[in-house]
Amino acid sequence: MRRLPRQTDPNVLVGYDTYDDAGVYLLGGAGDQALVQTVDILTPIADDPREFGQIAAANSLSDVYAMGGRPISALSIVCFPEKESPELLEAILRGGLQKMAEAGCAVIGGHSVRDEELKFGYAVTGVVNPARLWRNSGARAGDLLVLTKPLGTGVLATALKRGAVEVQHMAAAIASMARLNRAAAEALEEIATAAAHAGGTGPIHAVTDVTGFGLLGHAREMAAASGVSFEIEHGRVALLAGALEAARGGNLAGGLKNNREFVGPFVGFSGSVAEEFRNLLFDPQTSGGLLASLAAEAVPAALAALDRRGVPASAIGRVKEKSAPLLLVL
Repeated sequence: MRRLPRQTDPNVLVGYDTYDDAGVYLLGGAGDQALVQTVDILTPIADDPREFGQIAAANSLSDVYAMGGRPISALSIVCFPEKESPELLEAILRGGLQKMAEAGCAVIGGHSVRDEELKFGYAVTGVVNPARLWRNSGARAGDLLVLTKPLGTGVLATALKRGAVEVQHMAAAIASMARLNRAAAEALEEIATAAAHAGGTGPIHAVTDVTGFGLLGHAREMAAASGVSFEIEHGRVALLAGALEAARGGNLAGGLKNNREFVGPFVGFSGSVAEEFRNLLFDPQTSGGLLASLAAEAVPAALAALDRRGVPASAIGRVKEKSAPLLLVL
């Protein structure tokens, strides 16, 4: 990507040259509205096709929420094996439509191709006021880090493929993946609005969503983009039921190993962090939660707003002046 010509359009507020979750394009007129655009696609993560469609939709919408935007329209993307039945595709599309309706996002078309491997997702367009745009850079020393979903979807999905996961544990993971990050984003917006009304500065300094690079991969992107270091308390990081057992059983996807190889040199671990927990911090997540760097004084209000909306959030660490290692896990 670095070898490609750089964009020169002044309306491109966020392009592909940063680590941000979506692109942002300023619309004409008053300059108080911009488009947020993203695209994502998944291979099946659940046995039930309707649940797979729901997860794919929630995953595709997540990047818009991570930028502080509101999704308004989407185009479906389908890669579908010729040997499979139309009823299977209908169930996937139906599940996706259910989540898009929940998000208030209109599906206005799409594209399908024949492919030996089933894949499904959406290109999503949202809107945001540029003055209220969230980015994954801007974390400040003294901030606290808040995470809005538990970890473990990758190891549980791998255990499912091996027949080594309990039904209730996978059901809880599917429910987590299918849950929109809309409520989490609305809670953060609530505290930002309250601060603005009180004449204070914005308490939301950086936001990203935790997906394929795992918690530590996305934390590395945020810390590097912000010029700071993170200190994460592993005992405060929530896990999905059964995730620790799945990791202990060696259900490690290839993506986890790739994440650990790439991000590992930037991470220091306390001796108290068990090997299976270290793996979970590198575990690639599907439709994971938001990771937000917030002014410390705003965190109690943020956690209360998240709790009112049923979001299982917790403060998992703090932001420090840049030092080595970039990420320290205690």
